[in-house]
Amino acid sequence: MPKRKVFVTRVIPDRGLHKILSATDATVWQDELPPPRATFLKMAHECAGLVTLLTDRVDDELFDAAPGLKVVANYAVGFDNIDVQAATRRGIPVTNTPGVLTETTADFAFTLLTAAARRVGEGRDYARAGKWKTWGPMLLMGQDLFGATLGIAGIGRIGFAVAQRGKGFSMQIIYNDAVRSERAEKELGARYVSKDELLRQSDFLSLHVPLSPDTYHYIDKQALSLMKPTAVLVNTSRGPVVDTMAIYEALKARQIFAAALDVTDPEPLPHDHPLYSLDNALIVPHIASASFETRNSMAELAADNLLAGLEGRQPPNCLNPELFRK
Repeated sequence: MPKRKVFVTRVIPDRGLHKILSATDATVWQDELPPPRATFLKMAHECAGLVTLLTDRVDDELFDAAPGLKVVANYAVGFDNIDVQAATRRGIPVTNTPGVLTETTADFAFTLLTAAARRVGEGRDYARAGKWKTWGPMLLMGQDLFGATLGIAGIGRIGFAVAQRGKGFSMQIIYNDAVRSERAEKELGARYVSKDELLRQSDFLSLHVPLSPDTYHYIDKQALSLMKPTAVLVNTSRGPVVDTMAIYEALKARQIFAAALDVTDPEPLPHDHPLYSLDNALIVPHIASASFETRNSMAELAADNLLAGLEGRQPPNCLNPELFRK
């Protein structure tokens, strides 16, 4: 029996890629940048399976171009690049890679929080530029974490894990979410507050909400106006959760102390964007899950999801499991 045709839209780590290459007739896009739209549609035409990234838009146009498609395996926990409802209407299972990146992403969110609070990026630049002449009592003073209030917007897996790390610094945990978390309140002493109170009370605010119409520009000009001038904002969720120009204006005016952004809108942020000119903006290229173990685990999970879908089985991480209910 011939192997099923599969298109993998980027090179992924070996632990998953080897599984895919050995079990399917796979084409792997080799460029660092995603395939152009026309190429993506053309490559998908004869495929039974796709392994996609957040940069690959999977919608009705794609499904029309790939009439034999049996499964879409997204190499990410997020899936706002995929029209899951359109896939469900066509009987195509869609999968993601949750769980395996929780702790790594939480580690990195807390890394950004600490680095922005203590001005690590500025210190590195200062030393590299030859400005470090002596110890100075006023040099690069930052914000303390110990005993501060950590606000969590969205206390799902990753938000909870970030809150756990905050407890290790004796931080007071407050949160806002569409659903209250009894676990966070019981285990971490977290306190549920309204969004406005979250903004007003947080010394550090870490964003972990999914991207949806309700969370688009969750942090906008009005939200920033409620925050403390000493506050630090961290975003490891999705870029459009933060209004880019609003955060630029707030940082420029020193309306808040600092922001650390692993994700941006647009993404990537153009190299000449004014945000890069601000010392109190720490911007990194979407690397919260970028550890060797985590990225390999994501690849393996994506491969398992893909192969299950090709075989007509319910994938381990199916976003539309109703397709398999009888």
